[in-house]
Amino acid sequence: MAAADLRDELSCSICLNIYTDPVMLPCGHNYCRGCIGGLLDTQEGSGGYSCPECRAEFQQRPALQRNRTLGNIAERFLPAQSEQQGAPGIYCTYCIQSPVAATKSCLHCEASLCDNHVRVHSKSAEHILCQPSDSLPNRKCSAHKRLLEYYCMEDNACICVSCHIVGHHIGHKVALLSEASERKKGKLRNALERLILKRERAERDSQRLQERRREMEEKAANETERVTALFRGIREQLEALEERVLSEISRQRDSLLLCFSDLIQQLEINKEELSREIHDTEELCNMADPLTVLQGAELDGDAFCDAWEAETEGRGSGGNKDPTIWDLDEDLISEKLLTGLAGIVRSMKAAIRHTGQDTNPEAEGAELSAPVPLPPAESNGPGHLCDTPGSLAPQAESDPLYGLKATDMSIDINTMNNRLRFIDKGVRWYHTFADHFPTCERFQDYPQALSIQSFSSGRHYWDVECGKDSQFRGYCIIGVAYPSMQRYGHESNIGRNKKSVGLFRWGSRYSVIHDGQRKKLPYSPTSNKIRVSLDYDGGRLSFYELSEPIRHLHTVTATFTEPLHAAFWVWESSLTINE
Repeated sequence: MAAADLRDELSCSICLNIYTDPVMLPCGHNYCRGCIGGLLDTQEGSGGYSCPECRAEFQQRPALQRNRTLGNIAERFLPAQSEQQGAPGIYCTYCIQSPVAATKSCLHCEASLCDNHVRVHSKSAEHILCQPSDSLPNRKCSAHKRLLEYYCMEDNACICVSCHIVGHHIGHKVALLSEASERKKGKLRNALERLILKRERAERDSQRLQERRREMEEKAANETERVTALFRGIREQLEALEERVLSEISRQRDSLLLCFSDLIQQLEINKEELSREIHDTEELCNMADPLTVLQGAELDGDAFCDAWEAETEGRGSGGNKDPTIWDLDEDLISEKLLTGLAGIVRSMKAAIRHTGQDTNPEAEGAELSAPVPLPPAESNGPGHLCDTPGSLAPQAESDPLYGLKATDMSIDINTMNNRLRFIDKGVRWYHTFADHFPTCERFQDYPQALSIQSFSSGRHYWDVECGKDSQFRGYCIIGVAYPSMQRYGHESNIGRNKKSVGLFRWGSRYSVIHDGQRKKLPYSPTSNKIRVSLDYDGGRLSFYELSEPIRHLHTVTATFTEPLHAAFWVWESSLTINE
């Protein structure tokens, strides 16, 4: 009864067998790792997970904690249970009436015995009894026909006592099979522990990836809904604009048709009057009686035609003396069309900025709207060259760039975000995504890139022009970054982590950003060109505006621990590296 109760306590409620590698849910219930793992897989995508025993619900896939104590008890219970029940599938050789489970096997007789036949079996020394086995010949030495009792450590072979005394294994280091087996089991347990740890690590990684996939799917669904709504709005506005432009065309057409109809009607009336005058004149011309001709009404043809033309011009053409130039006002139609399209573009930009908070530079700035000082390692320290911002003459001996040549710099396409495309010595931001080939180094969420060149010593500088084709339009970050910075997620943005720092220029303002903190600078841009100066060994990074004269903006001091790459971030603008 006690064994039955213990078996119930050690049985998995899913497979109803003794626990195999038991794990525990947060609610406290235990299951075989394989059983509960398969069940959780079936619940994936249903919006939640639950315990099959107490129905406790979990929003995320629960972590499986290994129950070592329960596992050790189950491992010890299984052999004891097997010994009590006999070996499954092995029956007594001498019970021919009905199959009876064997409890022992005789190596000499090569027969399996039940409890009754064991009691009457020969007790001589050569009749060696062992646990039931269906491979009895394999337990005897093929050379001496004796029980395999020892394990040769040198030849890695199971041997009998004769092999060790008079056979090929004389003088070899040997151990009892049980001792050798325990040593091997110890090695196997250590290997098993390592395998289990690797499996747990793989499971954690799998859960993280599944969570990442779920977040990506949710993000994709939200983006799909957002973009669908934007295009729906674009179509509605285009349809409304189409209706307005077509209405303008119809209005002009109806007005012109009315003018043409009035003029045609007046011309028809005048044509009939002219026909009557022509008929009367022809009759007078054909009369033979001079008296009748002279008594007929006088007709001044020139005066009549002049009066008709004046009447036609005044009544039919609405004051326009040349009806042949009457036409649609295509300029007005084009102006309405272009004005409407520009309005749609402006409204879509506003909608995108409002809904796309994660990639909107104004929204990013709003998170750090309060001026926050940079950490001490990134602030100007006492005794440095550029403690006091001001003008800097490039020829001065104290100029950190004196005598240096601009560093050759090029952008690494393997890191370039899909919203950026190459232009001459630089990149440009686009609304649409490019189809860059996938790489592990590519930035996924922000329009930025790193340089091919990296610096681990020495002094260097490079010049960058932001928004070359516009006047302080768009947004840009120019700085440096370690190659180990993240490539996706919120902290992959330049300046949002401890592995990058940059000068942020937006509108008429400058600021320096690092580790998610932003320090506003008391300057307004007067030039599109920025110079970045790096003294790696001295731990100093300086930013200058290439105005007239050159103006120092800020210096960051730090101890650099990795090679540094030039870092570039651009939104609604372009960046050009000047030689």
